Amino acid sequence: QVQLVESGGGLVQAGGSLRLSCAASGRTFSRYAMAWFRQAPGKEREFVATISWSGRGTYYADSVKGRFTISRDNAKNTVYLQMNSLKPEDTAVYSCAADDNQRSIPTTASDEYDYWGQGTQVTVSS
Repeated sequence: QVQLVESGGGLVQAGGSLRLSCAASGRTFSRYAMAWFRQAPGKEREFVATISWSGRGTYYADSVKGRFTISRDNAKNTVYLQMNSLKPEDTAVYSCAADDNQRSIPTTASDEYDYWGQGTQVTVSS
């Protein structure tokens, strides 16, 4: 069992930056692929970014590529999402997720992730 707790959300002006953190409990964090998803009001949850267990493989949604960076520190059991050049359309609840299936390539499908955090609100004003 893994518990995930996100932090770092808030209100920021368009063009600004935020860094989200997701702290995981448990001793096996390093074997999980991790991802960030987001859900805006009235919209479906959408994939944002994922990182392999080693940190060497990353993948991004086209909408955030070049602006967001996912990283992880296995010694701290934490995954990060650095968000730069934020836009109003980035406003959403951001959730981190863990995949315990040790895939060779991380998945972007939300139903493949086993553990979820409660989410943190990101609001970008225009």
